Amino acid sequence: MENIDITIMSSKGQVVIPQDIREGIKEGDKLIVIKNKDQIILKKADKLDKNFEEDLKFAKSTEEAWKDIENGRFKKMSTSDFLKEIRSFR
Repeated sequence: MENIDITIMSSKGQVVIPQDIREGIKEGDKLIVIKNKDQIILKKADKLDKNFEEDLKFAKSTEEAWKDIENGRFKKMSTSDFLKEIRSFR
């Protein structure tokens, strides 16, 4: 399950990872930092594997989806229609 939260960068460039998101990460763990245009991705270094390419694809598709939304290119639908469409992907 994805967790989404908001954090703020300090004047020294430090970012606090919210507590519920940093679950499973301990002091001293190494993190990979990936910058892809406007996106920054953190990934535990010990978890870097074949899914890395999938992570980059996901980041790119997410960025494209946000651009579509910002440019008004999205489909409005009722909650029930949205849930019906989501269930069709199973």
